[in-house]
Amino acid sequence: MTLKDPVHMKNLIVLISVFLGSSLLASNVHYSARPKANKRFSFGNNGPVGNIYILIDKSDYELSVYDEKGWYATYPVVFGNNSLEDKKMEGDKNTPEGTFRLINKRIHEKWDRFMAIDYPNKESREKFNKRKERGEIPVNAKIGGSIGIHGTWPHEDFVIDRYKNWTLGCISMKREDVEEIYTFSPVGTKVIIRK
Repeated sequence: MTLKDPVHMKNLIVLISVFLGSSLLASNVHYSARPKANKRFSFGNNGPVGNIYILIDKSDYELSVYDEKGWYATYPVVFGNNSLEDKKMEGDKNTPEGTFRLINKRIHEKWDRFMAIDYPNKESREKFNKRKERGEIPVNAKIGGSIGIHGTWPHEDFVIDRYKNWTLGCISMKREDVEEIYTFSPVGTKVIIRK
């Protein structure tokens, strides 16, 4: 058999194509785990330095923490709706965009930790009212509330690895990650949510 022989060359190409095609199909069967939180490490690191703020990027499915030295850590997160649109009204399952503050923190019986943000705030109400005026949402729509950062259901951190949006508009993190940021994010921490 020589590679110059057209029949053998054709058979070789078919075999290579079948092999490559089957490996591509097989690669879609398993989900690859998302990396653990990326952090700024230094010797004797005791967490963020000074005041922090949280930046949530819906397009990248990331929650980043910044402190007085700059970037500290980035964690994978998921949201409500797959559209990743800004919250327009109660029940739309969208995660709101804007600048907020943490207003409450508590241990949660289902989602491990819950850190409530001040949605709806003045900025949210102004957007809501303008959307009503323009007829984008029904006149009788309500703005909604009870939005926060929380963990997953027990044993369901895999939804984060799979980018599965499942909340009613909240930001969901792996349980270990939400426990970590809970320890260094006081009430009053600024939270910026953008797309």
